[in-house]
Amino acid sequence: MSMTSLPPTPSDSPLFEEEASVPIFAEEPAEIDVFLDDDGFGQLASCPHPFRKPIRAIGWLIRHAFGVASLVLLLAVLAVIPIVNFFVLGYLLEAEARVARTGKLRYALHLIDVAPRIGSIVLGCWLWMFPLRLLSGVAGDVAIISPGSDRYLFLQGATYIVAILVGLHLVFALARGGSLGSFVRPLKNVLWFSKQMRAGSYWEQAERHLRSYLHTFRFKHHFLLGLKGFLGAMLWLVPPTLLFASANSSEGVRIIVTIIGGLCLVVVFGWLPFLQAHVAAENRWKAIGNRKVASRIWAHAPIAAFLSVLMTFALALPLYLLKVRLLPEDAMWVATLVYLVSIYPARIITGWAYSRGMRPDKPRSRWWLRWSMKLLSFAAILAFTVLLFFTQDISEHGKLALFEHHAFLLPVPF
Repeated sequence: MSMTSLPPTPSDSPLFEEEASVPIFAEEPAEIDVFLDDDGFGQLASCPHPFRKPIRAIGWLIRHAFGVASLVLLLAVLAVIPIVNFFVLGYLLEAEARVARTGKLRYALHLIDVAPRIGSIVLGCWLWMFPLRLLSGVAGDVAIISPGSDRYLFLQGATYIVAILVGLHLVFALARGGSLGSFVRPLKNVLWFSKQMRAGSYWEQAERHLRSYLHTFRFKHHFLLGLKGFLGAMLWLVPPTLLFASANSSEGVRIIVTIIGGLCLVVVFGWLPFLQAHVAAENRWKAIGNRKVASRIWAHAPIAAFLSVLMTFALALPLYLLKVRLLPEDAMWVATLVYLVSIYPARIITGWAYSRGMRPDKPRSRWWLRWSMKLLSFAAILAFTVLLFFTQDISEHGKLALFEHHAFLLPVPF
């Protein structure tokens, strides 16, 4: 397999100014093809020297912290939507694939340039709606205490006026692109929109830039990649899990079948992280059956493989505790947020281990190092599998909890 490197595409445009990394309604439209190129978009910008350029370094830190928070929140919301959550799985696999193909961790956040715009829209709308909620709450309290009074009529009228003004301001801020700067310049937004309407090209530019922005998310690519990764993982996980979930008591033939299924799961758990990374890196569903890839990684990069397996299952196990009592459906994204924060680093480390193991110039490690890492991994996976068996007793889903395997399947608690 050929290893490719992504060309450098630095993105140092400031997040907290009027222009964002991917312009929405700027003078020149962003090119669509560069965002559809699998190997030319999405690297993390280099951090300026903290001592030579401290102001820029602080700005870089704030900008990327806001970008990561916006990205994770966006993925958490999308992950609880049926069918759409395949896009989220595809995004995680794409991040893993970019690290796997390059060996560089800075490619693991390939939507960090575009997600902050959604975060700024949500934050700006929430901040402007907050005083309106307070005013409407006061008006509601006065309506209960003294309905029909002058104070109630004044507060009711003030609420309507503030709602209209806030609504118009949000419309103009969104019309200008929804950057954080547009939410604090209401008058400038009106003047800018009037100028654009007089020029007569606003709607055409808005449509072009909006389509360009949506193309950067590559919905079809991420959805299909998530579907491939999901089906490939199910192909490996379902048969041993069926055996593993057969026991209803500690006696009889079923417990023997359960033990056999558990041992099969231990073997599958040792291969599957790298096989799924291979599917993502090759973007081929049939790559899930190439066990030689997993064997090569264990032979050429055993320490990286052990760290990948250890992080994958160490971060996956506490997530089962969240299913002791599930949150209401409208608050499920909060639990999904925890899932993403736990699964995302494991995906990145797995991609890094894949990259090290698949390097053509990487020699085989010494036999004692290979087998020591394999034995440590076997012990860790065996402990995880034993604990996994008892999660059916604490989860609201019962025995179905054994089939969820959220470390490899959909990053949601169901």
